[in-house]
Amino acid sequence: MAKMGKTSLWRNLWESCLLILAAGCVQPPEVPPRAIQLHQKWGLQPGSEVAGFKISGGLGDISIELAGKSVRAPFDGKVQPNQADCVVFSSSEVPAYLFRLCGLKRPQLGDLQAGDVIGSGQALQFAALRRQPDGSWAIVEPAVDLLERTIRQQ
Repeated sequence: MAKMGKTSLWRNLWESCLLILAAGCVQPPEVPPRAIQLHQKWGLQPGSEVAGFKISGGLGDISIELAGKSVRAPFDGKVQPNQADCVVFSSSEVPAYLFRLCGLKRPQLGDLQAGDVIGSGQALQFAALRRQPDGSWAIVEPAVDLLERTIRQQ
């Protein structure tokens, strides 16, 4: 292997640093928040506060202790921000359903493939929502196999 001169070495290091800095400066495309009109009307929702404490789940959510483990896309689909530390996962494979995931740190937004990591966290608040005839969404009990696909570690 040929020896690299000090000038060449410093130039390569400088160029590498510039590439790393430039990559860090690129902003991912912004994903618009998805508003969901719930069929049921509950006063306490994720994002509400009680005595200065933020609520991370609500009636109909399933709480799963992740202990820092990952949550994965159960199907090919799209992740959008929703509200207060929550994202919504939608998929053309199950168009009548949305899945609300709360409590994830730095979730991956945008289009994902089945099995891609959405995010991770200490606890997941999971809600399955089914489209109603009037266009609103009702929280329903999720299927166990859907939950398994979402939290199974690969």
